[in-house]
Amino acid sequence: MTVPEATPLVQLLTPEGERVHHPDYDVELTDEEYRSFYRDLVLVRRIDVEATALQRQGELGIWAALLGQEAAQVGSGRALRPQDFAFPTYREHGVAWCREVDPLHLLSLFRGVSNGGWDPQDKRFNLYTIVIVSQTLHATGYAMGITKDGAVGDPDTGEAVIAYFGDGASSQGDVNEAFVWASVYNSPIVFFCQNNQWGISTPTATQSRIPLYKRAEGFGFPGVRVDGNDVLASYAVTRAALDSARTGQGPTLIEAFTYRMGAHTTSDDPTRYRLASELEAWKLKDPLERMKSFLYKQQIVDSAFFEKVEADADELAARIRKGCLEMPDPDPVTMFDYVYDEMTPLLAEERAAFATYHAGFAGGGH
Repeated sequence: MTVPEATPLVQLLTPEGERVHHPDYDVELTDEEYRSFYRDLVLVRRIDVEATALQRQGELGIWAALLGQEAAQVGSGRALRPQDFAFPTYREHGVAWCREVDPLHLLSLFRGVSNGGWDPQDKRFNLYTIVIVSQTLHATGYAMGITKDGAVGDPDTGEAVIAYFGDGASSQGDVNEAFVWASVYNSPIVFFCQNNQWGISTPTATQSRIPLYKRAEGFGFPGVRVDGNDVLASYAVTRAALDSARTGQGPTLIEAFTYRMGAHTTSDDPTRYRLASELEAWKLKDPLERMKSFLYKQQIVDSAFFEKVEADADELAARIRKGCLEMPDPDPVTMFDYVYDEMTPLLAEERAAFATYHAGFAGGGH
């Protein structure tokens, strides 16, 4: 097996928080914008930590953690314009936050009391997709529709689509089919792959012989690898790719090179397949500490700022916990009401049979 060549990595913040510049991707933000990036990173991590704790206490059926991937999600999410549309997997809690989706909607899905809860058209953020990577096809079809509607071309009002998936999902056929269609029809879409190094327990090295971003070349569109632990670089690269898409220049593949600090989901045990030393090495590249160091070095924050952010995180965590515990349990029979747009005779028969079956359990005290 050949060794992949050294890969250029777009980076604007070093792990130590030093600001560096890139000839093709750069950002100049206000002090308040820099501070707001850090605040988002902290709040998104707190959502994740609180949800993980709730699952461990039996309040959620499962939770897909994003620990370590906050910068890739917040950076790309903040690059979206109001008219753009995002298609997530089941882990894009940071992007959901940027699209103003209430975290309690996310928890209700993993608690099993709703099918999502938010309006995708209102938030321009599709419902979570549990079936691995089918969202790339949905996103590509939506992007093709945008072109048909004539909503591409204007740099200010043009629309673009972003589709999220992981390195493990990149091995699925749906991704390759989406690449083909998006390329051939020059669709306004950005494919955002979060390479967190592990497709559940399978390392990226056993999934691809070349860096993932290079796959785009074979389909006829550009690919770029960005430091996924650098929120500024993630923002800059995604912003450029979306601008390119909405002006009619077609798709781009972004590989956000990051690391999954926690388990794949709360049903996974990562200690079975990865070394503690690997985890410790990546902790030195933590996206929150990197941005925190940058803010200190730029002298645009003080201790009061960090205290306020922590207080906001505590308040958010308390609201999430209270809201989760107060969620009413749905009537199990209602699951039949959302299978089709209209009730069919067979579905009605199955619904009635289940209602009788369930009532029998309730009457028996189970």
